[in-house]
Amino acid sequence: MKTYLVGGAVRDRLLGIEAGDRDHVVVGATPVQMLALGYKQVGQDFPVFLHPDSGEEYALARTERKRGRGYRGFEVDADPSVTLEEDLQRRDFTINAIAEDEDGRIVDPYGGAKDLEARVLRHVGPAFIEDPLRVLRAARFMARFAPLGFAVAAETMALMREMSASGELDTLVPERVWQELRRALACARPSAFLRTLHEAGALASVLPEVDALYGVPQRAEYHPEVDTGVHQQMVSDMAARLAPGDDLIGFAALCHDLGKALTPEEELPRHVMHEQRGVAPVLALCERLKVPLEHRDLAVIACREHLNVHRLDELRDATVFELLSRCDAFRRPERITRLALVCEADKRGRLGNEDADYPQGPALVRLHAAAMAINARELAASGLSGPEVGEALKRARIAAIGAARRVMPAQG
Repeated sequence: MKTYLVGGAVRDRLLGIEAGDRDHVVVGATPVQMLALGYKQVGQDFPVFLHPDSGEEYALARTERKRGRGYRGFEVDADPSVTLEEDLQRRDFTINAIAEDEDGRIVDPYGGAKDLEARVLRHVGPAFIEDPLRVLRAARFMARFAPLGFAVAAETMALMREMSASGELDTLVPERVWQELRRALACARPSAFLRTLHEAGALASVLPEVDALYGVPQRAEYHPEVDTGVHQQMVSDMAARLAPGDDLIGFAALCHDLGKALTPEEELPRHVMHEQRGVAPVLALCERLKVPLEHRDLAVIACREHLNVHRLDELRDATVFELLSRCDAFRRPERITRLALVCEADKRGRLGNEDADYPQGPALVRLHAAAMAINARELAASGLSGPEVGEALKRARIAAIGAARRVMPAQG
């Protein structure tokens, strides 16, 4: 019975970056032996155990054989005779197929260390094609490692295109797609996730609403990058820069321009009403992937309101109040700060605008704060009752917005 540290912990240490969870593989053991040593079994499809002291995961070495469609169609063998090399061979990428023994020695039968040095994401073997989830994992790893200079190996990209064309990605359950998307949006370079899937022909399967943006032109005076798909990549990266690790901001930024894919061809490159057209595809995407309500609601708000925030200085005081009300901002005040960040990501996610100022964001937050400062209880105490309180509150908040604007510089 031998124990090895495997996967991301070894990979990240060799890269010199902070490692996440520590996973282990145990060779030459049975479930009975693990339980006798005090480990707690948690795996159902294959034997995974939690260490009695550290709580870290220890999995018995195993092999897998494809028996059906999708990522669940595997037959698992965790016999004690399974070797470390056989266990590592079933893993997705060579950089994840590196082990470290209890003395700190590296075991690297598939050249993962060399690929780390070369900054290449390469599949371990032909079994890669058996699990469609690996296409999304490749894209998510690129979202994390693209800033380090990583690229997908040509032969791996070819396999990913083959998997996309086969229809295997259609077998992925929504929860798994959402999990990979959410993790990618929390990475430093979400654009690499989108670009990798698009180049592999997989984006149309998992995020067709986003894939439809590629090739759609925009007016060059507002969008020097022209291609709406490229703009979306830039916005997603800017959102990651403004709100690192925040997948809520990242998802709203991802969805803000989905309506541009629905612009009639004769209207291009203008996109009149795209913010209204975009609500339906946002809702469709969220329903399909079972997106959490908080993410869905902010995405709808960002889609519907981002142009209003851009032209905040042109809006009447009452119109600003209506914008805040549509966002339910008096009950959910945190939405306004988040909306301001998404709109800033949109404005700065354009070629040449990456370092531009966005005064509309802080202005929106200040106007919201001024309106929030009006206390309904004080109005009720003045002798008003029922609907009168609501009307008085509305008038007072509009007046507060106007007063706050008079002491603020113009947004330009």
